[in-house]
Amino acid sequence: MVHSDLSRLIEAFDRLAAVSFNMGAEWQAVHQICQDHEGEPVFDWGHALCHRIEGDDWNAGYWYLSAGKLKATGSFADEWAAMRAALVEV
Repeated sequence: MVHSDLSRLIEAFDRLAAVSFNMGAEWQAVHQICQDHEGEPVFDWGHALCHRIEGDDWNAGYWYLSAGKLKATGSFADEWAAMRAALVEV
C-alpha cells in the first residue's frame, strides 16, 4: 500500500506537471510535502527535483545525494515520469 503522503506527493507533482513545472502554488505544495518528510529518500528525491525546477542547483544536488540518486540532466517531465514510475512501486 502506498503511504498516504506519498500519494499526496504524486498527486501534487502531477498537478505541477500539468502547469509545465512552473513555480507557484503547485510547486509550493510539492515542496511542503517533501519538507515534511526530510530524511526519507523518496521524498528527498522529490525535494531534489523541486530545487532543480527552482534553478537552485546546489540545493538540488544536496537532496539528490540525500536520496541516493544521481543528479538528473534530462527534462523535468522525463525525470518526473521516471520518479512517478518508481514511486508507485513503493
